[in-house]
Amino acid sequence: MSQNYGTKRVVTGAHYGLRDWLAQRITAVLMALYTVVLLIQVLVAPSLDYYGWSAIFASQWMKFLTFVVIVALLYHAWVGVRDIWMDYIKPVGIRLALQVFTLVWLVGCAGWSIQVLWRL
Repeated sequence: MSQNYGTKRVVTGAHYGLRDWLAQRITAVLMALYTVVLLIQVLVAPSLDYYGWSAIFASQWMKFLTFVVIVALLYHAWVGVRDIWMDYIKPVGIRLALQVFTLVWLVGCAGWSIQVLWRL
């Protein structure tokens, strides 16, 4: 005969825990690796004027890698800011408005990064 002690715990919420924790770690590692690659590029560059920086980002693989890291950064920021809104903003309407504003801002940043990287 089995006995249950205490009350059964009811978990509520969005259940983002492990997935978001893992996403934060993966995006952080990706950004750290990109920083190492960029640092190597800067150390190898003959000059650090405008033309030197332009040469670093002239190749398509560097533009693509930069964009992938920007997307990772935006997702990293979304997870963090969303958690802040969910933890500290209790009125649902204000929280939703802040989350929508954050998403619009981050999508705008992604569009701007495409424009900067590929000169659209």
